[in-house]
Amino acid sequence: MTGPLASLKILDFSTLLPGPYASMMLADMGAAVLRVESPTRLDLVRVLPPMDGKVSASHSFLNRGKRSIALDLKKKGAVDIIKKLVSEYDVVLEQFRPGVMDRLGLGYSVLSEINPSLIYCSITGYGQTGPYKDRAGHDINYLSLAGVSSYSGRKEQGPPPLGVQVADVAGGSHHAVMGILAAVIHRQQTGEGQFIDISMTDAAFAMNGMSGAGYLAAGVEPEAESGVLNGGGFYDYYETADGRYFSVGGLEPQFMKKLCESLERPDLTSVGLSQNPEHQAQFKDFLKVQFKSKNFQEWDVFFKKIDACVEPVLSLSESVEHPQIVARDMVIEVEKADGTMQCQLGYPIKFSNTPCYTAGTGGALGMHTEEVLAETGYSEGEVKKYKTDRLFG
Repeated sequence: MTGPLASLKILDFSTLLPGPYASMMLADMGAAVLRVESPTRLDLVRVLPPMDGKVSASHSFLNRGKRSIALDLKKKGAVDIIKKLVSEYDVVLEQFRPGVMDRLGLGYSVLSEINPSLIYCSITGYGQTGPYKDRAGHDINYLSLAGVSSYSGRKEQGPPPLGVQVADVAGGSHHAVMGILAAVIHRQQTGEGQFIDISMTDAAFAMNGMSGAGYLAAGVEPEAESGVLNGGGFYDYYETADGRYFSVGGLEPQFMKKLCESLERPDLTSVGLSQNPEHQAQFKDFLKVQFKSKNFQEWDVFFKKIDACVEPVLSLSESVEHPQIVARDMVIEVEKADGTMQCQLGYPIKFSNTPCYTAGTGGALGMHTEEVLAETGYSEGEVKKYKTDRLFG
């Protein structure tokens, strides 16, 4: 079966997390993704532990369903191969610093001359313009400059290092996919390709949806534990007697009522719903004492039958086995190169007629080089010469 993007062909020059995660999503939805990898500059995700045998588990996941061609883009012959390939592709995805692809002779202005309908998406930390465009950075830096970190975490402890790379994935990967698909729709209507500039800092800044709107329109500066959604009220995590945690999020009256009734304090419903800081502090203190009175397992059994927006903080191993995750097929098996299967995260987008699918885990660097060149019309003699010239490493 094919996914909804089976008509798209994507040349992916990206490494690490943001670009590969984006192209993985596109591949899961049916796009034919060809990774263009350097034979001399290793994608560090390939050696990132933990390993499944000799292969990085992260690499196997992020690059599932893709083919790989190894090309040294500093050699003229390799650039010529890309120029020939690009005439048959819909999208170029790259993640170099601004100007690198131009210096290689593979910038948008050059490739769009060859293929005017080409969609060219660049993911960078700070974008193609501005004083920080050439500056190095990582997820934690983008969240910091975007203001997100300043009102996350606890007042006494400061901003937390998050377990998920929000700016990289929600900022870079997801916005790249949205931008590419929007450009595809535009091209269907006009025949025009275009350049897409994705800044992970821009995207992280835009995700200040609630607090950013409040500051820009009303001048309210968000701070840690000061708002309804960042620990300033009862909407928070609470420790159990055995040192684990539960999340409480029942902001709506009906859920607050159920929570208070279940804890045999219906009289506190109005206190929990109050916007008065003193009332919120009072209600939080009540919840802290309550959750400390029982262990995790006792509360888990207790709240399973109560629909009050109270859920346990699960370990990843527990989450994998949770009946809701299982029922939604969010853990799947994907075939490895040796024919055995590897468990991976499933597909979060469910299509009724064109379900997501992957043919296999991420493969060896350049394993499809000769196959792709043959499909593109290169002869055995030409491929042999390219080998001699070390275009493939």
